[in-house]
Amino acid sequence: MKRGTWALLLCIGIGIGTSQWVQAQELKITLAGVEHDRGNVRVGLYADPKTFRKEAKAFATKQAPAATGDVTLTFGDVPPGRYAVMAYHDENANDELDRRFGMFPAEGYGLSNNPKVMGPPAFDDSAFDVVAEQNTTIIIDMRY
Repeated sequence: MKRGTWALLLCIGIGIGTSQWVQAQELKITLAGVEHDRGNVRVGLYADPKTFRKEAKAFATKQAPAATGDVTLTFGDVPPGRYAVMAYHDENANDELDRRFGMFPAEGYGLSNNPKVMGPPAFDDSAFDVVAEQNTTIIIDMRY
């Protein structure tokens, strides 16, 4: 290849990498109404409806010590797109949402958009958009 072609390809590669980095945004998630400071709060950020609520397959996860009141967790470098969040208060710090009868949450939990749910929550009910060049903040009401 000619020298000019290599230079052009290098510039294009740098431009693509830089534009993806510049477009990534910060996402702040505030969990409102954490009842006590035992254990941790955990947040799963999901980009695929098929993996929603499956923490091991989340786009990203965060954990912080629980604190009475509001707890804010920040995800950096979130690409623009459609996401949903499921959070829970892992009161016994066993890294999972405990359930009664294998179905009903036994620990505090919350979903983006704070939808009222009967049965398993759906991605679409909790979905929101992260937009390029705009940081996003969402507030999730914790339910106990």
